[in-house]
Amino acid sequence: MAGRVDCGDGAGARQHVFLLPECLKDASKKMKSGLMFVKLVNPCLGEGALYLFNMCPQQLFEIKVFKEKHHSWFINQSVQSGGLLHLATPMDPLFLLLYYLKKADKEGKFQPLDQVVVDDMFPDCILLLKLPELEKLLQHVTEEKEIDKKKYYKYSKEKTLKWLEKKVNQTMAALKTNHINVGARVQSSAFFSSHQVSSDKEEDYICYAHGLISDYIPKELSDDLAKHLKLPEPSASMPNPPSKKVKLSDEPVEAKEDYTKFNTKDLKTEKKNSKMTAAQKALAKVDKSGMKSIDSFFGVKTKKIVGKI
Repeated sequence: MAGRVDCGDGAGARQHVFLLPECLKDASKKMKSGLMFVKLVNPCLGEGALYLFNMCPQQLFEIKVFKEKHHSWFINQSVQSGGLLHLATPMDPLFLLLYYLKKADKEGKFQPLDQVVVDDMFPDCILLLKLPELEKLLQHVTEEKEIDKKKYYKYSKEKTLKWLEKKVNQTMAALKTNHINVGARVQSSAFFSSHQVSSDKEEDYICYAHGLISDYIPKELSDDLAKHLKLPEPSASMPNPPSKKVKLSDEPVEAKEDYTKFNTKDLKTEKKNSKMTAAQKALAKVDKSGMKSIDSFFGVKTKKIVGKI
């Protein structure tokens, strides 16, 4: 799908390319009936991020952007510079609600949800309150009280860790079903089929799934989840594995080894060490004494000056 966005600078509408799930195949028609882009908080970083909200039915999608240098899109009869590819994937809205519930827990009291999900920086957060079966979702991470037919909620660490553990188990099952190699020591798994490499341990899957879930929760909660899952602490001698979200950089990748050492060989030495053909071996045995070099026949001739005695 290629969508148009008015830049407002007189340059006309700028187009963006999106990969959308099958349920949003008629997205261009739905843009007028409740499908909207909103800026909400990133529950891991606490910063703004772009999301796609489908009002009918209520669904939340996170937007990921893939970017490479010197790429463009050919859209109909135009060329769109930038070459950005936007990916929309379904997201559990409870991760966003959990961010606000944990933040409100500092007050240590039960509160109505409309007083918990409040954000001056991201006012569109109130859309989360319109999600279907909202009360059913909140049961996984909160304690609940009802006073005068009005419900009040309070963050529950115990319930949250149990819910996150289920998320980790679901993620592990998906990784195994799709034969995704996650072992830290399988450095070249991309060059082998999933049936050839089977060295992944259960612990590797748990650690990897925990890392994926940690991208949607605050750092403090991620550490609590690691303790709850009884994950081993990373060894001080081993470097931390890279994050799954590899941020593309404009800088060239630095080589970890000195590859220039392969360019410093003496070519003459290399020729001597190379294998000789049978003709070259026979020529090497010939007595060359008294023979002139072939270069002498092509040199500059010197004139002889004859003088009188």
